Amino acid sequence: MFLKQPLALRKERIEALRARSEKGKRQIMGCQSRHHLTMTNVTNWFSLSLISPFIHTWTSVLKNATKAIVLVTAILGAICPVAAAQSNAPQDLLLTRQGVEIGGQLAHYHYKEPGLIDITGNRAGVVGVFTFVNPAQRLFTRIDVRGSYGSLKYEGSGTINGVPDWIAEARIVSGKDFLPGSGVSLSPYAGLGYRFLFNDLRGYSSSGAVGYRRYSNYSYAPIGLTSRISISEQWVLAPTLEYDAFIHGQQISKLSDAGLGDPDVTNTQNDGFGYRVSIMAETRHWAFGPWLHYWHIRDSDLQRINATTLGLEPANWTREVGFELRYRF
Repeated sequence: MFLKQPLALRKERIEALRARSEKGKRQIMGCQSRHHLTMTNVTNWFSLSLISPFIHTWTSVLKNATKAIVLVTAILGAICPVAAAQSNAPQDLLLTRQGVEIGGQLAHYHYKEPGLIDITGNRAGVVGVFTFVNPAQRLFTRIDVRGSYGSLKYEGSGTINGVPDWIAEARIVSGKDFLPGSGVSLSPYAGLGYRFLFNDLRGYSSSGAVGYRRYSNYSYAPIGLTSRISISEQWVLAPTLEYDAFIHGQQISKLSDAGLGDPDVTNTQNDGFGYRVSIMAETRHWAFGPWLHYWHIRDSDLQRINATTLGLEPANWTREVGFELRYRF
């Protein structure tokens, strides 16, 4: 968030957070807008963010995601007889295929801290998919990478247009293909993912408030299900439903950019979730379709800014809705 008169703005944030605390959250003594964590100690980060939370994470993952996957499986199972009656695509189109895919995506982005700020706008990006399969066992491992850029609009303490915003993401998942019917396949998978975001709010808003850079790091565990349904001899429809269990978040707020004497602050996030939905049309070399990514992250820990002020990264959600086109080599 932009800072013009730090004490006044902190009072506004304190009042909003205290109202939230009356509903059962902790009492806030003081705060500052966005704060972000960096990986200052790789060993501690690895043990705390990937090993210790992993068992707890997968317990919650399976509890929430299994319900959704069972529901989707039941729906797709009902579709099987219908799909079988159509002109079926070759079996290899129904299975996960080895290869490299390169493509692009367009999306609309919305980040919101309820009652505090909105950052919205369009973005464009590139994607890469690298898939390895074991045909005999129908096992697969897939590596997904993407980079996305947007020139966004900030609304909060005034407004500002043209805010640079970068997202970089990498994931690895493994799964297995099943053929419950002649025209349908089911491919459950699970793995690990990492998402990095850089948002540059340096400068002044329409109200004269001054901003700063922020860095966001998420590690998470995706678990999902892709189905491929034959719709012709050359095409399949591939809906995917995925639950993203939030493992760990680190947020870095470069408050020193504001030039108001505040130090840079780092915060840890441990509570949240995400999900993804897509529907892709696939043939031998092309895949395209719409998708949705969503994150909901709760309040971070508190970190001291100075002798009288504590800061946190407020609860927030992010929604991206887009369209993707990929070519398989």
